[in-house]
Amino acid sequence: MERLTSPPRLMIVSDLDHTMVDHHDPENLSLLRFNSLWENAYRHDSLLVFSTGRSPTLYKELRKEKPLLTPDITIMSVGTEITYGNSMVPDHGWVETLNNKWDLGIVREEAGKFSEELKLQSETEQRPHKISFYVDKSKAQEVTKELSQRLEKRGLDVKIIYSGGMDLDILPQGAGKGQALAYLLKKLKTEGKLPVNTLACGDSGNDAELFSIPDVYGVMVSNAQEELLKWHAENAKDNPKVIHAKERCAGGIIQAIGHFKLGPNLSPRDVSDFLECKTENANPGHEIVKFFLFYERWRRGEVENCEAYTASLKASCHPGGVFVHPSGTEKSLRDTIDELSKYHGDKQGKKFRVWADQVLATDTTPGTWIVKLDKWEQSDDERRCCTTTVKFTSKEGEGLVWEHVQQTWSEQSEVKDNSSWII
Repeated sequence: MERLTSPPRLMIVSDLDHTMVDHHDPENLSLLRFNSLWENAYRHDSLLVFSTGRSPTLYKELRKEKPLLTPDITIMSVGTEITYGNSMVPDHGWVETLNNKWDLGIVREEAGKFSEELKLQSETEQRPHKISFYVDKSKAQEVTKELSQRLEKRGLDVKIIYSGGMDLDILPQGAGKGQALAYLLKKLKTEGKLPVNTLACGDSGNDAELFSIPDVYGVMVSNAQEELLKWHAENAKDNPKVIHAKERCAGGIIQAIGHFKLGPNLSPRDVSDFLECKTENANPGHEIVKFFLFYERWRRGEVENCEAYTASLKASCHPGGVFVHPSGTEKSLRDTIDELSKYHGDKQGKKFRVWADQVLATDTTPGTWIVKLDKWEQSDDERRCCTTTVKFTSKEGEGLVWEHVQQTWSEQSEVKDNSSWII
């Protein structure tokens, strides 16, 4: 959050499974649509927050499976853990808040008396301020009521959340996705960085709290579960700030951005001709996203192999521009563009996707930008990542000109070889 010097234009707080991530979409198209929109239009002045029921272990597993962007803030374990940035630095103030009237030992002891009804989830899902079980839908209400009474008699103040038709989580009363968001908004306000707008996104019962926070917009994706729709009908059906989207998962989030007029909601992936994908003002993020989207489509054979495209790309490169390959080899930028012709359609029919993450531009001198990003490339089951630095210059009437591109293998990359790696 330190990178923002003023209140963020938009803060998106999204659940992951079946909200940001569509597990029924093997191509991850709705997620990739959101990714390109975020990096193109929002990353530089907004905040992305993932709020998930997953523990840190399962969250990291999901990041290896899906093309997720890197969030600014991660809320995990049903709102019991808040971390910041790439290195996921924990919020110790939140930990202290949750310690009030909470005793994990007593919770385990009382829950153990329901051994017939409650089945403990995997060890990775048991956290300092959360204990998680599976429960049959028919028994959930009865168990929740009796267990809550037992814990109250033991002097604890807890919250029991039933979601997903089978998950039962026991947390401190002050925990949960909603309280974590409220804590975050209060902290941002104290720092003078209260978001201009906040959009909460969810699909299940443990997301309901998100929509109860004052002055927050909310979207239930089209595939929202019965338990969340029931909550909405009983608690928020007359709230114009909460909508039930017509699109699934990340597509519903994009729809909500447009519905509430929170900013641009046309994803670059929804523009068929990259030559028409323009922006009024110099926007390095837009240039980055547009180029790597073209690169993906070129290798998938989804754009025509014509000189107009390569000529346009070469025209946007400085005559003396240099590309430094991850291997350390240096080439002319224009020569690199020429080489692309050999690879047209070489990934046709394959699971090949390219996306940019953490695209951040610094205006170093008037008319000069240094842009840093992670460039990801997935081919079937292999994923590679390069830390990429681009220098742009701006010239009157010419827009942004690519002057220097340097790539090095990222520690996040699962594969570090130079075969078929072009740019």
